[in-house]
Amino acid sequence: MLSVIIAQTDTGSSGNLLGLLLPLLLLGGIFWVLFILPQRRRVKALDAMRSSLEVGDEVRTVGGIIGVIKHMNDDEVTLDVGGSTIRFTSRAVADKTTPPDPTE
Repeated sequence: MLSVIIAQTDTGSSGNLLGLLLPLLLLGGIFWVLFILPQRRRVKALDAMRSSLEVGDEVRTVGGIIGVIKHMNDDEVTLDVGGSTIRFTSRAVADKTTPPDPTE
């Protein structure tokens, strides 16, 4: 009789455990899909853009400074900003810009 009661309580507790873990796993999966995957895609795209930079490209920094790359190495970029040169870390480059069309 005691073994029957223990067997019944064991199956009930595993059902409760599954009932508690399933919503947590679903919330974790939704969080992963909505927040972590898009952030990883943005980081990969930004790294690809930074690796494609070349001398002569016009870029915008995270601080909003727009300039033309005059020199670059693995971790630094030197920008020409209206006759002045400024050194930045390469991580400070936010994106490439298209130079304005001089015919307009």
